[in-house]
Amino acid sequence: QVQVVESGGGLVQTGGSLRLSCTASGLTFENYSMAWFRQAPGKEREGVALIDTDGISDYADSVKGRFTISQDNAKNLLYLQMSSLKPEDTAMYYCAAGRCLPVHERGGSISPAEFDYWGQGTQVTVSS
Repeated sequence: QVQVVESGGGLVQTGGSLRLSCTASGLTFENYSMAWFRQAPGKEREGVALIDTDGISDYADSVKGRFTISQDNAKNLLYLQMSSLKPEDTAMYYCAAGRCLPVHERGGSISPAEFDYWGQGTQVTVSS
């Protein structure tokens, strides 16, 4: 049984930093692309960052240069380092695993439909 669990969310001031963590059990981590999504109240779930099985990353334009996705395959851990946070980054953040196209073959946004396994989310709130 696959289990995905996020942690590290919290309340931070504008301009601050947070690091989210995600652990995934029940799957061979290195065989899956991993991604972070977020969803604010009343809005659709948005793909924020993805790292493929080659370790290549991709980001939504809204977070490029501020967020960094990384992983530790030996420990089945995924991270999202977030800096220069803005109030518009406030959302529930979700970790997801899926078998999707590698970054060099992708086009367009990171879609939730590409991912099979999801965590319950961790809340990030950025105060102004």
